[in-house]
Amino acid sequence: MRGGIARAFDLDCIAIFLDVDGTLVEFAPSPESAVAPEGLAACLARVESALGGALALVSGRTVNDLDRLLWPLRTRASGVHGAEIRLDPTAPIVAAGQTQALPARMWRKLNATLTNFPGVVAENKLFSFAVHYRAAPNLAAPLGEALRRFVGEEAPPRLELIEGRLVYEIKARGFDKGAAIRRFMARAPFAGRTPIFVGDDATDEAGFAAVADLRGFAYSVGRSRLAIDGEFPDPATVRRWLDDLVTEQVRT
Repeated sequence: MRGGIARAFDLDCIAIFLDVDGTLVEFAPSPESAVAPEGLAACLARVESALGGALALVSGRTVNDLDRLLWPLRTRASGVHGAEIRLDPTAPIVAAGQTQALPARMWRKLNATLTNFPGVVAENKLFSFAVHYRAAPNLAAPLGEALRRFVGEEAPPRLELIEGRLVYEIKARGFDKGAAIRRFMARAPFAGRTPIFVGDDATDEAGFAAVADLRGFAYSVGRSRLAIDGEFPDPATVRRWLDDLVTEQVRT
């Protein structure tokens, strides 16, 4: 991690946005087998309180899945790369803008395509299809080629393929993590604060760009990226940083 950022911020002046998989939680063999480290939910609750509520999770998972993973925590969150959002812990989950579910026909066609790729698992998140190849990393290149052809056959101006860590995501255009962050920042308790976003892969690039435009700070996890302000080596270091933020406030 560059810059010793753990003590660099006034908690009354910042808003924190966090990706989850690969950022807060270590990768598991499959998304459903991921387990939040002991104490993470309590730590996030403390940080949220210290920030006056200006904390949001911005994830590729659905918001309901975030609630499951981090139970009993229920916080502000955006899911499926910005397709859905919960602007307040007590508010309902709503779709972003004119977002619509991808058609069942497309899901069936995708699964037929993937029969040629053993070990690859598809996940239907309504607004996107995630294609995980954690169990078959050697298939990354041919799988990517097949999925690019798939998107090309399915009205490419309307769809896009994004690549994460051992996952490809097929999604409609018109929403992303950056748009979700901007939506949070337009209202209390985020408005007027400096945004900080921590993410780990290419699916977070729109979030990095958004906080840069908003004169905030972007941090990557596990690898260096363009136009970021610093790096964390792993999710455990991110968790320690969050804990230190609250600890330092108590000390002062």
